Order: sequence, then C-alpha cells, then structure tokens
Amino acid sequence: MSRVRRVRSALLSAAAIVVSAGIRRWRRRPSRMVRLADAQNGGRWQTVTVNRPPTDVWAEALPEPLERYGDRLEIRIRPAPGNCGTELAARTKDRPSRLAIALPGRLAGQDPRQEVRRALREAKSQLEAGKTAQTKPQP
Repeated sequence: MSRVRRVRSALLSAAAIVVSAGIRRWRRRPSRMVRLADAQNGGRWQTVTVNRPPTDVWAEALPEPLERYGDRLEIRIRPAPGNCGTELAARTKDRPSRLAIALPGRLAGQDPRQEVRRALREAKSQLEAGKTAQTKPQP
C-alpha cells in the first residue's frame, strides 16, 4: 500500500470516529420535551450543597432568605450524594418570561432565577454558620 493510501485511510478512520462520537453525544442530550417541561414548571432547579445533615436544614422552617419567597418557590431537600451533607434545591413556581431569562434580561438583573440563586447561597451560608430557623422564641 502506498503512503498516500495509508494517510487517506487513517484520515477517513479518524473522521468516522469523530462523527460517531458526535452522534452519540447528540443522542444523549435531553429531549426537547424535557426542556419544555422544565420551562413550564418554572425552569431548572437551582441547587446548593449544604454541609449539614438534612434534619438541620429542615428545622421546622426554611432559612430566612428562602422563607421570604413564601409559596412562590418549590423546595426540594435531600441527602447529598455520598452522604456529604444535604442538597437544597429551589425553583420558582411561575414560569419566567423569555425576555427575562434571555441574555439582555440576565445582564439587566431581571432574571428571577438569579434571585433564587442568591437566596440559596445566603441560606447555605446561614445554615453552615449554625444559624437555623426558629419557629418559637427561646426563653
């Protein structure tokens, strides 16, 4: 076999590998229906991992930064993978407008998901500092 044929064969093999890897990656991406369901339910979950057990995170009430939202948020609390704390996740119940979540809206600070992220970070800081929410004043 000539050198030109070997090079051509190697290039075609490499191209076939790249194309097949791209097809596999494209097939594994979330379907359009999953993305639409996320958009209809208020968007993606914003998640932080808190270095506390789940019982400390859900101590009769949510931390104050999340409590401010009242019923406007969906909250999910579960053990973090590997028993390394607790996953605290939140998302808005209302569907954000496309204009607010587009790049100009995010840059202008109009994306409601940014506020949820900020509240989650504040709640994480409070919980890790040992400030848990109290429902009754202590005597």
